[in-house]
Amino acid sequence: MKNQRSKVLLIILTLGLLTACNSVKRVAENEHLLTEASLIVNDKKEKKEAITNLIYQKPNSKLPLINAPLRLHIYNFARPNIDSIIEAKQNKQMQGKRRWERFLSKKQLNRYYQSRINFNKWIKRTGEAPVVINDTLNKKSVKRLESYYWNNGWFDIEADYNTEKLENKRGKVTYTIKTGKPYQIDSLTTKIQSPVVDSLYNLTKDKSLIQPNTQYKTETVLQEKDRLTEVMRNNGVFHFSQDYFYFEMDTIGKTKKVNVDLQISNRETIQGDSSSFRPFQVYKVKDVNIYTNSAFENKNKVITDTTTYNGFNIYSIDKLRYNPKTLTDAVFITPNSVFKDKNRPYTSRIISNLNTFKYPRIDYIENQDTTLTANIYLTPIKKFGLDLSAEVSQSNIQSVGFSLSPSLLFRNVFRGAETLEIGAIASIGASKDGANDRDKFFDINEIGADLRLRIPRLFSPFNTSKIIPKSMFPSTLISLATTSQTNVGLDKNTFTGRINYKWFPNETVTNRLDIFNIQFVKNQNVGNYFGVYRNTYNTLNDIAINTGYISGADNLEYPNQTNDFINAVVTGNLANSISNNDVLTVKAINERKNRLTEDNLILASNFSYVKDKRDNLFDNDFSILRLRFELAGNVLATASKVLGLQKNNNDRYELFNVAFSQYVKSEIDYVKYWDLGNKNVLAMRSFLGIAIPYGNSNNIPFSKSFFAGGANDNRAWSPYDLGPGSLQSTNEFNEANLKIAFSVEQRFNISGPVNGALFIDAGNIWNVLDDVEDEQATFNSFSSLKNIAVGSGFGLRYDFNFFVLRGDIGFKTYDPSYPENNRWFTNYNFANAVYNIGINYPF
Repeated sequence: MKNQRSKVLLIILTLGLLTACNSVKRVAENEHLLTEASLIVNDKKEKKEAITNLIYQKPNSKLPLINAPLRLHIYNFARPNIDSIIEAKQNKQMQGKRRWERFLSKKQLNRYYQSRINFNKWIKRTGEAPVVINDTLNKKSVKRLESYYWNNGWFDIEADYNTEKLENKRGKVTYTIKTGKPYQIDSLTTKIQSPVVDSLYNLTKDKSLIQPNTQYKTETVLQEKDRLTEVMRNNGVFHFSQDYFYFEMDTIGKTKKVNVDLQISNRETIQGDSSSFRPFQVYKVKDVNIYTNSAFENKNKVITDTTTYNGFNIYSIDKLRYNPKTLTDAVFITPNSVFKDKNRPYTSRIISNLNTFKYPRIDYIENQDTTLTANIYLTPIKKFGLDLSAEVSQSNIQSVGFSLSPSLLFRNVFRGAETLEIGAIASIGASKDGANDRDKFFDINEIGADLRLRIPRLFSPFNTSKIIPKSMFPSTLISLATTSQTNVGLDKNTFTGRINYKWFPNETVTNRLDIFNIQFVKNQNVGNYFGVYRNTYNTLNDIAINTGYISGADNLEYPNQTNDFINAVVTGNLANSISNNDVLTVKAINERKNRLTEDNLILASNFSYVKDKRDNLFDNDFSILRLRFELAGNVLATASKVLGLQKNNNDRYELFNVAFSQYVKSEIDYVKYWDLGNKNVLAMRSFLGIAIPYGNSNNIPFSKSFFAGGANDNRAWSPYDLGPGSLQSTNEFNEANLKIAFSVEQRFNISGPVNGALFIDAGNIWNVLDDVEDEQATFNSFSSLKNIAVGSGFGLRYDFNFFVLRGDIGFKTYDPSYPENNRWFTNYNFANAVYNIGINYPF
């Protein structure tokens, strides 16, 4: 306790020292450090980041909580002219320099001096130079503010700034804005010279973004230019561009009204030294030529194979190796159709998605009769590919592990741009305590193989193009995999298979449908259950000793003695020597053992919907909505009834001597980011998931359950350590079939690529509508929400541009496993904190 107090006192003293540092140490005598830059709009202080960010000069960044310019103080530690100082010191102490050269050598001494220079540079880079008031930049800020308000309809804008320079070499700048009332659009008129353009405009003018009685905004005018350009370019006006637009604004006296006049001129054509204007015309694509061997090394080779399919001309240097239908289905530019500019990027994207050709080159050639010829040049990717990856790992089960994963790729395997990938995995490992009585060191091994076939369309006996057209870029994945795992735990064989559809209804939405997803797990070493789940075994063994089933000097042998003891408790043979609480505990252990050791057969279908509004990887103002729905066992249950199959002793149907699972599962996951400016981001995530067994099942398979805790969940608890409910469980893996989670995180920049975060995580898991009866572990009503666990903490992140290395420390703020009057801040200290390391952000 004294040690912790000393650390806290040291931190406070350090922060106090930094705060007391002279922040104007590197500010010249005739200059002033900018300590405040405020913006007053119509006599009110403006705090919106979108507007205040227009100001060129901002005060030096300050560390949150203590409100001190830490990076400025770091910068002040650096010597301003370290090169000159070192050189002068060398010249002044030449005799001492010679002694050092004899002792270290001249080369080593120069390295020492260079290291000092480099360290000084590093301090400067880490720190932040003082922001000195600059009147030139202040004037530019005023101009930028005027431009912003003018472009948003305040044409009578008045802007100025005032500088307050203090005697202590500090100063403040105040920007004042008087906007007046904004101008409203009164009317929109047009002067369009080309009849074709005028006709297309009139067909879409009801969708115009410029509407009367709305505030004038230059951005709206630019968006209308983009909209109209897209309309023209996608309706055959091949030569149209934004250069032919002109908007003229005419204010109406003192009414705060403005008339907008849209003018579109004719097309300019240049012949020699003269130019002329002529009306725009609608162009059609006459011919579409596809060249399948357009690699640079083939530029002088002669085309030997020509095919015509559905009006497309397909050319190949050697014999055509691709299905003509596959090639033409990937091309949106069709012969004898009106030119549409959007068909070019659509075609490029779908051809790239074939994973058979590189990014294509598409050229349009203008003919003499207002028609176009489209030439599509394809460069094939190598037919075969080989990949090999290796990994060294460590976990709470194994002290060291090695894995090797080779895979072989076959492109265009069935001449329809299909991609076949055959992979394998082989791994070995040494357990931490399981090999003590074994002859071999590597007592963990896994071997497996998988096959994945990707088809660039929906693989279906029915025509799906009217429901999911090729503009949604549909694809199919058929996969099969099998693994055999032998380790110190529950050895098992696994077989999985699925048929998955994926398509994109628009730029933000991704849909996935598993019409067939099967998983079969066969456990091979059930007798070693208590050898793996040692905490559970210890609990059972203690109860056996307390009841006198075994002596205190003995331990239950598994599997025989443990099974016999459980049966004796469950059947009531030990009713006189065991408490009711212990009976419930043993029954819970038995239920969990049976569930985790039973073989699983899952035949499911699921659908997922993802709406991602993120523009790019650097976008910090967006939302993501994920929905998932899964049904399992209905087909097998119906077939079992139709075929008249008999149920087993547990009243469940079986297939291949395995009772199949039947359940419904649903998840909703919502993420929202708010960009607060200056690398300051507020991020929020909420999650709700539930899986309900019915029919042939009383519980959810372990692989389909929910867990809580970990680096991407509630960071104050380790993975699988939280819940269920208020249960104070000692199980190695806690899981349940209902989960609620909520996280909020404030992210901010500390220095350069180093960022910080403050976070609060809340949530828990419960059992609901299954065979678990423990009141502490089940969700009974809304009163169970009092068992939501709360964790809080902080973290550091280092941004490598292509990924983020993350470290978070979580503290148990509200722990539902404690009595209700002792849940807040019970173990809120570093000794009970959970340290998380992860890659990229938690959500």
